[in-house]
Amino acid sequence: MVILASQSPRRSEILREMGISFRVVPSRYEEKNDRPLPPDELVRLQAEGKAEEVWRRCGGEEPVLGADTIVVLDDAVLGKPADEAEAARMLERLSGRTHEVMTGVSVFRDGRHWSSVCVSRVTFRKMSGNEIRDYIATGEPMDKAGAYAVQGLGRKFVEKVDGPVSNVIGLPKELTEELLRRAGEPG
Repeated sequence: MVILASQSPRRSEILREMGISFRVVPSRYEEKNDRPLPPDELVRLQAEGKAEEVWRRCGGEEPVLGADTIVVLDDAVLGKPADEAEAARMLERLSGRTHEVMTGVSVFRDGRHWSSVCVSRVTFRKMSGNEIRDYIATGEPMDKAGAYAVQGLGRKFVEKVDGPVSNVIGLPKELTEELLRRAGEPG
């Protein structure tokens, strides 16, 4: 049994699809997307922070899986929008462009940890102002890195994904399986 250090329904769904037994213990780790680090290092450290916080709080007996996903455009990190205006600005910046989605994944077990980062490149078609406003009105962008969900209504803006789609959703399947195997858990 693995502890998932996330209350993300998307990550839970991916683990269920993978056939991994888990229970959810949301992390209390505070994400800080404005730290002056390269984006891949930032997302890896945040995944480690989430997993370690839950691992310590739960007594260190069970393996803990943590993950963090960010969107990167022009070396700027786009996390979850604070409000609708910020969501609109993010979507306007992504419109007609290619960006990277990075997910850091970390497993803590027996005082050791295994971590890595998966990167996918996502190309958006050009969006109109009305499309952006209508999409924001659905509420879907508000708790998503980069203000969109590739598995939801946001898929209509995506022209192409290079790399694992599960990474863009929030938990890359192959990397997760690899880290769990390295930690001695069936993945």
